[in-house]
Amino acid sequence: MNLRKKLRDHAKVHTDALNDILFILLLFFLIVSTLANPNVIKVSAPKGKSDTKSKQTVVVSIDKNNQAYIGQKRISLDELESELQLVLSKGAEKPSVVVNADTAGHWGDVYKVLQTAKKLGATAVASVSAN
Repeated sequence: MNLRKKLRDHAKVHTDALNDILFILLLFFLIVSTLANPNVIKVSAPKGKSDTKSKQTVVVSIDKNNQAYIGQKRISLDELESELQLVLSKGAEKPSVVVNADTAGHWGDVYKVLQTAKKLGATAVASVSAN
């Protein structure tokens, strides 16, 4: 017969609440990461009446200082065609180019980007934000 008492008690840590919090944080960061688009330059886009979405293969941004960007890479408008052709050659079967331009920018540059994209065989869309 074993009459000795156990001298050591095992310490228990209850982690149920911690698991719930970690699960909620994981879901939050997953949802936020799908909403974030790292290839966007901040521009003040003009307002439109309808909201049409296009699959964004390539995003070209033109800021208020008339500086052009493909994704995050700054380019000059003179080298636009060669850079755009390089990016479109890596892309999908039916590429599309979305142009985000600031309202204070020169819209002649937007037209140049749209014409260059059409010349290279891509679908070109100028992005406007809905009211």
